[in-house]
Amino acid sequence: MKNAGRNFDFESGEFLLFDKPYGWTSFDLVGKVRNLITRQLGIRKLKVGHAGTLDPLATGLMIVCTGKFTKKILEFQGLDKRYIATLELGKTTPSFDLETEFDGEYDYSFVTREGVEKQLEHFCGEQEQIPPVYSAKYVNGERAYEYARKGKKVEMKPSVIRIHHMKLVEYHLPLVTLDILCSKGTYIRSLVRDIGKGLDTGAYLKELVRTAIGPYELKNAMSIEFFKKVLQNI
Repeated sequence: MKNAGRNFDFESGEFLLFDKPYGWTSFDLVGKVRNLITRQLGIRKLKVGHAGTLDPLATGLMIVCTGKFTKKILEFQGLDKRYIATLELGKTTPSFDLETEFDGEYDYSFVTREGVEKQLEHFCGEQEQIPPVYSAKYVNGERAYEYARKGKKVEMKPSVIRIHHMKLVEYHLPLVTLDILCSKGTYIRSLVRDIGKGLDTGAYLKELVRTAIGPYELKNAMSIEFFKKVLQNI
């Protein structure tokens, strides 16, 4: 992390890159950062926000802004995102990832590498995408996942997204790993669901890492443990 040796002014505003741990919500990370700063530095009240939600079962890059820099969050939210996604063919779940139990199993023995690559081509460019029911999208003033967890049906409206680039990087059936560059608002879980449908095998998202947001890369992000050490040395 390149910021370790410089001075920080969290109230005037800081722009921080974090590697979100597996199992944490985006709000967990923001809350932890806020608590560490206020307790360590004796700051009574501090604005802290993030520039783009990352699912609890995903890891990788998150932009966190403090103080007056929280006004810049909208600028960062509009940036393209890059992911490494591993999907498993032949199985489906209601949430399109491992948050929920498997609800279907299908044959995938007929799938070929060439068939997967051809299918990926169909998803490049601008398109409408239906978000997962198990998502933080607001529907009638409530998060969609709240309806889903209560067993209530809810209609998810499609959003216009763009897949700039999608490349097959690993192929070991039933696992397929993709490098994806996409616009804001893209749900990789929904993309994986649609790829599975296109291949007639079903699929769910097994693992997801966000590697970049615009020009900002995961390799320059810090862990929450490293951030603790940074604060101790201020």
